[in-house]
Amino acid sequence: MNLLRRLWTALPRPLDPMRSIKVKLGLLAVCNACAGGLMLVWGYGLGVRGRITLPVALLISVVMTQILAHGMTSPLREMTAAARVMARGDYRRRVRVTSRDEVGELGRAFNRMAADLAEVEQQRREFVANVSHELRTPITALRAVLENVADGVTPATSEVIEGAVAQTERLGRLITQLLDLSRVEAGAVSLDLASFEIGPFLRAAVAEARVGHPDPVFTVRAESGLTVRADRDRLHQVVANLLDNAARHSPPGGTVTVTAGPQAGALSLQVQDEGTGIPAGERAQVFERFSRGSASHVGSPGGGTGLGLAIARWVVDLHGGQIAVADSAAGCLIRVLLPQPIEGTS
Repeated sequence: MNLLRRLWTALPRPLDPMRSIKVKLGLLAVCNACAGGLMLVWGYGLGVRGRITLPVALLISVVMTQILAHGMTSPLREMTAAARVMARGDYRRRVRVTSRDEVGELGRAFNRMAADLAEVEQQRREFVANVSHELRTPITALRAVLENVADGVTPATSEVIEGAVAQTERLGRLITQLLDLSRVEAGAVSLDLASFEIGPFLRAAVAEARVGHPDPVFTVRAESGLTVRADRDRLHQVVANLLDNAARHSPPGGTVTVTAGPQAGALSLQVQDEGTGIPAGERAQVFERFSRGSASHVGSPGGGTGLGLAIARWVVDLHGGQIAVADSAAGCLIRVLLPQPIEGTS
């Protein structure tokens, strides 16, 4: 039975080149009428009675309909079967589409939808796995420290307590980033746009970054009097994530340079470090959730959750801007372009 079904499915579909299902139905009706009429005329000429030629004409029409219309409704049946399978969580089923009419367009759209759903499901599984891994690491380390202190194996010195606090802070940062990312993806984040001067804003963000990263040398280069219209808190989130990323990937004593200036009616904000840089093939990937780039790029002290650049990209997208890893002679250079009108330059 399955063999016959496969053979029938593999048969050619003569009406596939036609772009309209109405034309197909019209041609099918004309062919059936001609076949029935010819059969009746042939039978009448041979003296065969109508009670014999009429059933034969109907049978020929049915066979001709099956041959000519083969493939017109097959995608619909396949989509019905695939939808039942997809309802159980299997998104691998695809529809065979060869026609160029409305049913063919529907089949192609169905296949694209199935592929998108499969990708979303894969991303969801990876997201859950990555979140579980990221949460397990600080919790395991914190539990080990507390158990050692409780058992008397490790004295409760200030260094031990600071280590436990550091793991707690890492856990808190991860939860905060996950909440921020979920709000952005759900469209629950609105922008509170205001005009402010970019120079003092960047110097304040750099001052905060120095507290957590005392080793790198931070440099700010911003034109005096340059203002931009943006959401101050959200833009601070972007800059803080970029500074944190640059500081973690900079060598000891390296320089992190922050530059701001006008560019074609937009604000150009650049953060550059002196680390190993990001290979060209991984530059788009680093803005994905939980992506940390190649092994050589993730070996910096302190590590990261892989969410900072993803959040930065989402916030920049909310502003209608662009963020990308730009070409640089050394280190990593990340450029942000905000198309909001710049209100003043000097």
